[in-house]
Amino acid sequence: MSQVQPAIAAPVPLAAEAPRRRRFLGADLTTHVILLLGVVLFALPIWIVLMGSTHDAATIGRGEVPLLPGSEGWNNYATAWSEGNTRRASVPVSTMMFNSAVMALLITVGKLAISITSAYAVAFFSFPGRMLCFWAIFITLMLPVEVRIFPTFQVVSDLGMVNTYQGLIIPLIASATATLLFRQFFLTIPDELVEAAKMDGAGPMRFFKDIVLPLSATNIAALFVILFVYGWNQYLWPLLVTTSTDVETIVIGIVKMLGAEADTEWNIVMATTVLALLPPVAVVILMQRWFVKGLTETEK
Repeated sequence: MSQVQPAIAAPVPLAAEAPRRRRFLGADLTTHVILLLGVVLFALPIWIVLMGSTHDAATIGRGEVPLLPGSEGWNNYATAWSEGNTRRASVPVSTMMFNSAVMALLITVGKLAISITSAYAVAFFSFPGRMLCFWAIFITLMLPVEVRIFPTFQVVSDLGMVNTYQGLIIPLIASATATLLFRQFFLTIPDELVEAAKMDGAGPMRFFKDIVLPLSATNIAALFVILFVYGWNQYLWPLLVTTSTDVETIVIGIVKMLGAEADTEWNIVMATTVLALLPPVAVVILMQRWFVKGLTETEK
């Protein structure tokens, strides 16, 4: 009985290979041109702001759009850091960045802690009303801060938390989205792993500390990046709940620097904007590997 011979691809004639290679090169060139245009589209405004922060106020006041660095960069950044917009008596950038960092970090840590523990309870514990609790958390997705802002402000005001870090942070410290993501991840943990932990005598706290938390490390890292940027960029709630410059955040500070054309020091505003970009960019760069891994990894 004759054996079946594996099929061998027929060699492509050189005359047919050349047009196919040209098509691939053409597709690659088109892809790179589109990517290059996208990079220019997103990077050009940032480049203009970066270059504008190194020129004096008169250059920008004349309507010029500098594309090359000037000689006033150090003075502009030093003035913004220590004094802010001197014409409008604004808060120094160092104070505003400290307030934004405290707010963003505590919102991030609080959201992660509340979300992972509530998701752990909903996913692994059996108690009356468990699904009711889950759906109650889920429904809050339809009630963001913007929708419930006036009753929330009334509660914060009655508790005396206006112009405090507590007032900035506590109303934003719970996240239904993070709870939902953690719950869906916990549901993918194999039952065999849960039973093995029980047979080893692991209680709920030990199972949470030794099994659930290590498995959730990449998810926590990915959510940390997202929630930090979310907390750093908050505008509406800090604008409403703060009137004191002692707790003013960097986003609010940049808006307050803008006034009449003659009173706006655009070089200082641009320097402040560049400084405000640095912490979120640093978090994304430092945690890029964990961020991508947390969004794509599914194996346990």
